[in-house]
Amino acid sequence: MNIEFMILLRTIILLFVTLILTRILGRGSMSNATPFNFISYVVIAIIVSLMSLNIITNFFLGMIILLTWSLFSIALDYACMKSKWVHDMVNGKERILIKDGKVMEESLSEVRFTGEELLKELRNKGVFNLADVEFAIMETTGDINVGLKSDKVHITPHDLGIKIPKKAQTQTVILDGNVLDRGLTNMGLNQGWLKTKLEGMGVTLENVFIGQIDSSGDLYLDLFDDSLESPKSNTKELLYADLEKAEADFMSFALETEDKEAKAMYIKNAEKLKQIIERLKLYLLR
Repeated sequence: MNIEFMILLRTIILLFVTLILTRILGRGSMSNATPFNFISYVVIAIIVSLMSLNIITNFFLGMIILLTWSLFSIALDYACMKSKWVHDMVNGKERILIKDGKVMEESLSEVRFTGEELLKELRNKGVFNLADVEFAIMETTGDINVGLKSDKVHITPHDLGIKIPKKAQTQTVILDGNVLDRGLTNMGLNQGWLKTKLEGMGVTLENVFIGQIDSSGDLYLDLFDDSLESPKSNTKELLYADLEKAEADFMSFALETEDKEAKAMYIKNAEKLKQIIERLKLYLLR
């Protein structure tokens, strides 16, 4: 059996072995890997390469080395899950770089960070003013999480005591000009609804690269022809405008009529409709 065939056979076997090991060892992107996990990936890659090129001539010995290293990495991961001490020993501890708005110079020295590098990381997080930061923590992966001071945090509807409806998962219903029935079914819709919607927007199915339906039922389209502006579904805006027009009509009728009972009825309905509009405003105009 010639050497070229042996290398090809080894490569095919190692390809499947590596695929299985990466699925077992892999837990997220490489950017979130700890230093030890990164080293494990590199060592496994080197072992596979040496075996594939027949530099490690004993194939079974190479497999034992590969599996031993992989099993040791898995066992160490489980030990980290069970013991905080083992976790800190293997992965290290997070470091507080900014506390109560003050930079911890000792922590910066421990992670070998300069002031300029700290400011750069803050800018990467969208923070350009050090005075806005309440705390900053360097995780064991090297990533830095930043917490802003309470008066610098964006106000949310929860802070204002406003309840907004939950969002459902956005469904892709068109991809490369083809209809995806599963996305339509998940939204309780069908191809007839989609066809009517496309006709109303003046678009043919063949011209659509991607089509998605959000939680409120609005259809977003991205067209193959980038020179054309993607049509937008304005169902919610039209509904809001119709409600406001109905409220205005009630008030107009109240001003025009001389009948006191009718006037009171129109004003009462206008007030009810106004309350409904206020409740739906965030939902319809967001």
